[in-house]
Amino acid sequence: MIRLFRATNFRCLEKAELNLGADFNLIYGPNASGKTSLLEALAYLGRGKSFRGASTVNLIQHGKEEFVLFGQVDGIARTRSLGVRNSRTGLEVRVDGDSEGGAAALAEALPLQVIDPEVHNLVAGGPELRRRFLDWVAFHVEQDHLSAWRKFRRALKQRNAALKARAGAATIRSWNAEFVELSAKLDESRRQALDVAMDSLQGFGRDLLEIELGFDYQKGWSKDKDLDQALEEGLERDQQLGATQHGPHRADLRISYDDRQARRLVSRGEQKLLASAMILAATETAQTALERPLLLILDDPAAELDSDSLERLMTGVAALGCQVVATSLEPEALVVPSGAALFHVEQGILTVVQTPASRP
Repeated sequence: MIRLFRATNFRCLEKAELNLGADFNLIYGPNASGKTSLLEALAYLGRGKSFRGASTVNLIQHGKEEFVLFGQVDGIARTRSLGVRNSRTGLEVRVDGDSEGGAAALAEALPLQVIDPEVHNLVAGGPELRRRFLDWVAFHVEQDHLSAWRKFRRALKQRNAALKARAGAATIRSWNAEFVELSAKLDESRRQALDVAMDSLQGFGRDLLEIELGFDYQKGWSKDKDLDQALEEGLERDQQLGATQHGPHRADLRISYDDRQARRLVSRGEQKLLASAMILAATETAQTALERPLLLILDDPAAELDSDSLERLMTGVAALGCQVVATSLEPEALVVPSGAALFHVEQGILTVVQTPASRP
């Protein structure tokens, strides 16, 4: 969990500092006051990128050359220091003074999840978001997942480069054996991660939506064929398109209930609740594997949820026992636990309203 956070020249935040509580932290204020910018900066420190998909130029405060983020994080045995500096010349990441680990080092030091107003896209959007979701879980519960993912991405890039260069069939086939081997490792890592998370996924589905959810990992090629066979049969199409059409980079996580595909049948509010259940399940799964509380960021959790749904969501959040940083227009909009830290923000200026209580 993160204790101290500072942001400099990030969006509307010229200088902001948060001394966060170990449990619940609420940032409130009017629209366009800087609440989401604070959460975006906080998440950036743990991910090395914006959860809103913003480019660096849009994150640096107008008239400034760079933004800087800093945090002190409680590690297993010691306090760790995280720093991010970004400018038009590139991203610089440091964890305990070491700049070698990159964004993966940030994710390991400050594991976090985000529930924001766009979280419904995890259900309603394309498969890339669901692949990222599953890879996040696997990163934290499967020891070799990052290595498998990186090696696969390199093999995919090399095969696609040969396809784009219009290399001959023999050259393309020469990449297949390595590509198939690495695909199998990534596929297995994802499947194992989903197996570990399944009880939590179904449990939060029952708690938040009162339905039984199904989760089916679709590997990215026909279940009736081996990948090498799919690559051979699809070679001509790959050459036409200049990209590999079969493999774990095309995988998806099919979500269903009552044998129906969930993303086609639920309203946007229900999609948000379903996606939130998945985020809570991922958080619980990673916390169990890592044996420490994670950071959960809630950006306006009340948006598009009725009072009953919001109550179920916040009950689920409370049950996790993780560190929470949430936003709302007014402090009364959420049921805030006693001892929570309260912060007010307006026009990018942050004010401490209530300091956090100490965790026993």
